[in-house]
Amino acid sequence: MTTLTKPRARAGGRAARRSIRSAPKFDMLPGLTRTLPTCEVMDPDQIARIDAASMNILENVGVVFRDEIALADWRRAGAKVVGERVYLDRGLVRDLVATIPADFTYHARDPQKNVRLGGPHSIFVPMTGAPYLRDLDDVRRNPTLADLAMFHKLSHMMPALHSSAHHIVEPYDHPISQRHLRITYSSMKHSDKTFMGMTTSPKNAEDVMELCAILFGADFMEDHPVTTGNCNGNSPLVWDETMLGAMRAFCRRNQPVLCSPFVLGGANTPASVPATVAQLNAEALSALAYTQVIRRGCPAIYGHYLSTVSMRSGAPMAGTPEISLMNFMIGQMARFYGVPWRTSNTLGGAKTFDAQAGYESATTLSAVIHAGANYIWHSAGWNEAGMHCSVAKFVVDAEQCAMAHRMASGPQWGDFDAALAAIPDVGPGGHYLGHPHTQENFQIAFFMPDLFDNNSIEQWVADGSKEITERALIHARRLLDAYEEPTLDAGVNEALLDYIARREREIPAADALNQDY
Repeated sequence: MTTLTKPRARAGGRAARRSIRSAPKFDMLPGLTRTLPTCEVMDPDQIARIDAASMNILENVGVVFRDEIALADWRRAGAKVVGERVYLDRGLVRDLVATIPADFTYHARDPQKNVRLGGPHSIFVPMTGAPYLRDLDDVRRNPTLADLAMFHKLSHMMPALHSSAHHIVEPYDHPISQRHLRITYSSMKHSDKTFMGMTTSPKNAEDVMELCAILFGADFMEDHPVTTGNCNGNSPLVWDETMLGAMRAFCRRNQPVLCSPFVLGGANTPASVPATVAQLNAEALSALAYTQVIRRGCPAIYGHYLSTVSMRSGAPMAGTPEISLMNFMIGQMARFYGVPWRTSNTLGGAKTFDAQAGYESATTLSAVIHAGANYIWHSAGWNEAGMHCSVAKFVVDAEQCAMAHRMASGPQWGDFDAALAAIPDVGPGGHYLGHPHTQENFQIAFFMPDLFDNNSIEQWVADGSKEITERALIHARRLLDAYEEPTLDAGVNEALLDYIARREREIPAADALNQDY
C-alpha cells in the first residue's frame, strides 16, 4: 500500500515511528506465490475430453500457418503440411510441448525486482494497446509519448505491478513504423521492472531484441528471460506471418512469448463453453509446439485473450460467468500440460470509471486469481473494451491487485501465538485498540486501501464529498510528483539512443508497420 503524506522531522519514539509509517513507500511487492487452492471445475475425465477434442482438431482439421518459413519448419519436424494447413500428430505435439520449462525467472534491470513465473508463481502486468486514454483531468483523448511515459512511471511506482508492460497507450505523436523503438525505450527508461517487447512485425521484434541485448547483454539473454513477447492467433485456427516471424525473433534469443489465441466466444468459436475451450486449447498448443520447433527448451507461455460476444450487438463483453468458467478450465489445461499460462485481468466495457467498470473488473480479478493464472496481463487501466486506459482506474486497479496479492498469499501465521496472548490481556468486554500487539501489527494485519473511503458520511462531506475517480486522480498526481527515475547507466543509455537514432534513419517514417527495414 502506498502512503503519500510527507513525513515531518520529529524527535521521540512515537513521532519517529509515525514519520516512518507516513513516508512514501513504492517498493515493489515480490512476485505473488499463491497458496490458495485453485478452482477446479473439471474432473479428470473432462480434462481428458478437452485434450482429446483438441488433439482431434489438430490431427484432422489442422491449423493454418500463413508463413512459408513456418511451413518449412513443420515439414522438417515431421508434420503433415497441405498448402498452408498443418496437421499435427498428437504425439509430436506432446513431445514438443513437454520441452517447455514449467517455470522460469524474469530478470529485471534491478535484480531485486526479478520475478518467478509458473506453478504457484504469478505476476501482475498493466494493460496495453489502448488507442485512447482518460487523462489526469478524466478527458478522453489520443495519447502521446509523454502519456505513455506517465503510465510507465505509474507502473514503476505501484507496488503490486511487476512490469512496465510496453505500449500501455499508443503514442500518436510518433509514426507507426518507428513507434516500437520509442515505446521500448520508454519501458526501459522509466522503470527498472521487467517489461514487454513489441511484436507488431518481425523487424520490430528484432529491434526489440537488439535493444534488450544493449541493456542486458546478448550472452546474458541466452540463459535469462528479460522481456515478454505476445503473439496473437487469428481464431479460428490461423497463425499469420507477422506473428510467427515475431515469435521466431524472440524464441531464437531464448525469450518467452505468450501464445495467445484471440477468442470472441460465439463469434470465432462455437457458442459453447467447453467447445470454445477445446478450440482455444488446440490453437494455443499449435503455437506452443512451434516455439519448440524454433528452439527446443525455450520458455513459452500458454496464452489467450478471452471474451464473449453480445448476441444483441456483436460487442465483446467482460465479467460474464462464462469467461470465469473458461479461465478455470484453461488453467486446468495449462497445468495438465505443465506450462505457465497467461490471462487477462480487470477487464471492463464501461465508458467511464463507474460501477459497471468496478463490478466487471472485480469479477475478472477474482476468477483469474482462483484459476491460478501466472502471467496476469491487463491488470490496470483497461476500460471500454480496451479502447481506453483510464488513469483513475489504473491506480485503483493496481491497488486491487495489491489486495489480491495479500489474499492469494494466504493467512500469515507468524504472530499467531503473540496475537493469542493478547486475548487474556484484554479479557471479556475489552478492546484491542491500545494493546501493544495491535500497535505493532495493525498496519500489516489488515489491508488498508488508500483509495477507498471508509469514513462516516459526515467526514466524507467535510473532506469535499470526493468520489472514487476524483480521489484516484489526486492520488495519481501525487504519485507522479514523487516519482524518481531509476537512472540508466550512462553508457547503456547512450548506446540505446544511438541504436534508436540509426534505426529511425533507416526506417521510413510512415503510418504502417515496418515490415521491410
